[in-house]
Amino acid sequence: MRVVLLGAPGAGKGTQCKRIVDRYGLLHLSSGDILRKERTAATELGRKAQSYMDSGELVPDQLIVEMMTKAMRNDPDAGYILDGFPRTVNQAVELDKALEGNCEDIDAILNLEIDDKLVIERMSGRRSCPKCGAVYHIKNLRPKVDDKCDIDGTTLVQRPDDNSDVVSNRLKAYHQQTEPVAAYFRNNRTVYDIDASKDPDKVSVLIFEKLDALAKS
Repeated sequence: MRVVLLGAPGAGKGTQCKRIVDRYGLLHLSSGDILRKERTAATELGRKAQSYMDSGELVPDQLIVEMMTKAMRNDPDAGYILDGFPRTVNQAVELDKALEGNCEDIDAILNLEIDDKLVIERMSGRRSCPKCGAVYHIKNLRPKVDDKCDIDGTTLVQRPDDNSDVVSNRLKAYHQQTEPVAAYFRNNRTVYDIDASKDPDKVSVLIFEKLDALAKS
């Protein structure tokens, strides 16, 4: 399967992606994770993207499209899930061109829907492990030991783009530039709207119902 996961920052895309990957063996292609790795490695792409990411703005389409289409070429037999891409209608158009050039298509588009107030609460309380990338929350997903990663014991941090002011800017950018992507896809594909305000386990059940049906078809 080739899957696109859409939704506002803080809607739970990262959590659901990991569960989808585990269940179906897909390659997880997260634009955010890949960009952060590039930034940490101080590559040319990372340096260009850093200023945009730290301020909560979207990285220019040209950088994202180049990075993601390259990653998609490593598509395993099982397929992949695109997380955080496409973020603009232009990116969606370029994705369609790349797919058409390879005689491929997207099998499922999942759109996680959530209220802005809940997003701000979720993200401002989020903490992550700088070593392994594991994500926690100060209220809803606490680590076993305060401020320490359950996996490797590394001290947890708040990412610069999880600051409440930055989150508000990211939501504004999402509504202006990313929300229209779902409308673009609705023109020629089926988009599955998923209520992401529910408990993550319940959200997973809704997603698996859709993907299981595709996997069996």
